[in-house]
Amino acid sequence: KALASFQQEVPVIFKGSTAGQGIFAYQYTDLPAIFKAINPLLAKHGLGFSQITEFKDGHDYLVTIVFHIESGETLETRTRLMPDIELKGQNVFQSYGSQLTYFRRYGISQILGLVTDKDTDAQGEQVKKKPTITVERFEKALLAIQEGKAKKEDLEKFQLSEVQQSALNLL
Repeated sequence: KALASFQQEVPVIFKGSTAGQGIFAYQYTDLPAIFKAINPLLAKHGLGFSQITEFKDGHDYLVTIVFHIESGETLETRTRLMPDIELKGQNVFQSYGSQLTYFRRYGISQILGLVTDKDTDAQGEQVKKKPTITVERFEKALLAIQEGKAKKEDLEKFQLSEVQQSALNLL
């Protein structure tokens, strides 16, 4: 009952933090924003949570536990971690920390039924990605714009890199 009441009151928590670059960019809600939104409501409804790591059956897991303060009832979920993965530009410890933060964010969102990112699938919204443009084609387009044979707007249909966008802004 407490969890259901919490879920009826918790808002959509979407803070457009961005990671990645170009066509690989994505938006998400960071962990502090999630905690800021849920902690007062969890307390109001007599709920708490904990996230711990455990080693079981030869694997590391992140365990997310939601508990009812009065009754002691719990709800748990486990996510298998991959401690041997290294992310580009990070050592093994940094990669493991990034993984923990990522799974903590999604673990708490999943177990509480939170909406923390833009859900384009459920609403039938189709996100069309702009095609990229090659360096050669971009340079030809810039020359055509400078010669008055094309307009800046002609490049709006392409996903431009930061460098390309800067070069276009200089015209």
